[in-house]
Amino acid sequence: MQEVVNRFLRYVQFETTSDENSLTCPSTEGQLVFARQLVKELQDLGLTDAQVDKNGYVMATLPSNTKKKAPVIGFIAHLDTAPDFSGKNVKPQIVKNYQGGNILLNKDKNIYLREDYFPELKLYYNQDLITTDGTTLLGADDKAGIAEIISAVAYLIEHPEMEHGTIRIAFTPDEEIGTGTQNFDIQKFAANFAYTVDGSQIGELETENFNAASATIAIKGINVHTGSAKNKMVNSLLLAQELLSHFPAREIPAKTAGYEGFYHLHDMTGSVEETVLRILIRDHNKRKFQYRKDFIESCCKALNKKYSHDYITLEIKDSYYNMKEIIDQHPHVFELALKALQELNIKPKLTPIRGGTDGAHLSHMGLPTPNLFAGGHNFHGKYEFIPIPSMEKAVQTIIKICELAVEI
Repeated sequence: MQEVVNRFLRYVQFETTSDENSLTCPSTEGQLVFARQLVKELQDLGLTDAQVDKNGYVMATLPSNTKKKAPVIGFIAHLDTAPDFSGKNVKPQIVKNYQGGNILLNKDKNIYLREDYFPELKLYYNQDLITTDGTTLLGADDKAGIAEIISAVAYLIEHPEMEHGTIRIAFTPDEEIGTGTQNFDIQKFAANFAYTVDGSQIGELETENFNAASATIAIKGINVHTGSAKNKMVNSLLLAQELLSHFPAREIPAKTAGYEGFYHLHDMTGSVEETVLRILIRDHNKRKFQYRKDFIESCCKALNKKYSHDYITLEIKDSYYNMKEIIDQHPHVFELALKALQELNIKPKLTPIRGGTDGAHLSHMGLPTPNLFAGGHNFHGKYEFIPIPSMEKAVQTIIKICELAVEI
């Protein structure tokens, strides 16, 4: 337990926030700095082929130690943290033997991790938790996954009596901005299947995720002096307001759960002259996903028709697709992880991902890649925390998958 904790506490000190406006890969230099450190650690463990390429992808191999047949299994996590919240100068705090109630994160700023607002805390009474200091995110997404993978590999090296096949490791850049696999070399990785260790609560085993797209809507207005604006001014902000009024009020992230899709107004900038909106489109169902894209297009066309002018232009880009249709073709990949959880007496939590992972991209690229829990909660913000026993169980799950795979 202490080994994975120590690794995690070291890793969160690296600032690896990704930048969606960058034109480089990785999008930030900090990810390369972290990647080089991980390569050194892997080489020190004995993984002599560990390397990082020019795009920030770390790959390494733990060779097979058995003569039995076993698939080549990959374990993948990502280097970056989300640009939504600061990942600089992270100061993790350990709450020993949590006994319930609110957790004081920052006395000076009077910031608490409140049990009434985050009731999942009730699951972790009598456990040690790692939290933020209330000023940054923690980075469990996904430095916990990296720490857990490396700790599992270290255990297998230290216990050569435990038979396993070839294990491949990869740490990717820029997952949080949706480009984590754009330069991933499937052939070089050479795994039969893989698992991302990028989930949340203990027991999560995820084989399906949202279909995702983003809509960029540019609205042109006409700005004239307000004193002579009658029948001349076209306020693009008001056109944006009118456009958004057509969207179903309940189909937003804050009012949906499970398999319910949504529209999410991610950002909006504007003035009378021009307003730009970016709307995220999400749905697990492929048919409903297409409907949502068609709906936005029809709303834009309707307003242009109403005002007899093409004030509104629309660009929709697909981001990723549901991995379920791929994983369903390779049921043994799911069944292996499920068996590992069951043998460790971890209650499987089989839920759809209300988001995406590198695994969604990789599955559609030809590498079936479900998602395993890493243990954290409340990613991408100052209320992020991770129970230490969940990290230990994640390490054990990785080890158990490697052990059981020899029996396939």
